[in-house]
Amino acid sequence: VSGGFAEEDLVNDGWTEIVRNILLLMRIEKNKNLTPEELAAKAELADFQKMEQVRARAEAIVKDPNVAESLKPYYRQFCKRPCFHDDYLETFNRPNVTLVDTQGKGVERVTETSVIANGQEYPVDCLVFATGFEVGTDYVRRSGYELYGRDGVTLTDKWKDGAETFQGFHSRGFPNCFFMGTLQSAFTANFPHALNEQAVHIAHLMKKAQDGNIRRMEATQEAEDAWVDLICKLARMGERFYAECTPGYYNNEGQNELRNPKNTSYGGKSERFFKILEDWREEGDMKGLEIS
Repeated sequence: VSGGFAEEDLVNDGWTEIVRNILLLMRIEKNKNLTPEELAAKAELADFQKMEQVRARAEAIVKDPNVAESLKPYYRQFCKRPCFHDDYLETFNRPNVTLVDTQGKGVERVTETSVIANGQEYPVDCLVFATGFEVGTDYVRRSGYELYGRDGVTLTDKWKDGAETFQGFHSRGFPNCFFMGTLQSAFTANFPHALNEQAVHIAHLMKKAQDGNIRRMEATQEAEDAWVDLICKLARMGERFYAECTPGYYNNEGQNELRNPKNTSYGGKSERFFKILEDWREEGDMKGLEIS
């Protein structure tokens, strides 16, 4: 998970296997002069080998070859959110389980008693919508409430063309408002880690406000613009990868060109983001913030 080498993988799960496979191919300690193109080629090879392994596992476990073929993922590993389950594939060998492959066309309609797909009716007693959690929609929609800033400006209006923050915490026009989450901030496999780092930073800000009798804390326009520019620059590094993926929420359901780079996480390493925050706190001058 850290991205480095270890003598023994004490976690040894699907996540650490992903990193391990890539690093073993790269042999970073022996190939210190690899070009970015060579590194990308090795990462793609590691990706292909892993996905071949996933497809082979479906073929080995699922007894019906047609069902097994429908369950094989033909895309690169991080085109979709990686999921891990030891018993998922075995489920399709049960006599009371039917896989309906719509070839990407989806369900045609739902009647009072059935689901219609591929022109065929599938009677059901109960229909469960396993759609997962909502992603990619407006911050206000997902939070469930509107935020009003200075002069009555809403967050919806401020972010109508994409999120605008300083370090993911502050948005100009909304003094003393602090955001937590992955938007223009760090994304970690262990999500509570990122939340803890954010909590430490906000606690530091609160202490500075208390000690300095600060009543208003707000991002400067210059600092916000610079941070948004950095977020967009880092987001574009993955544009080619996602453009070649099958549709999913990572590439705006196949419309990657419409994907707003402002509405992404910090595109560098999470460790780098946390170091940016740490250095900012140590400098102590609260650069990038207007205070009064």
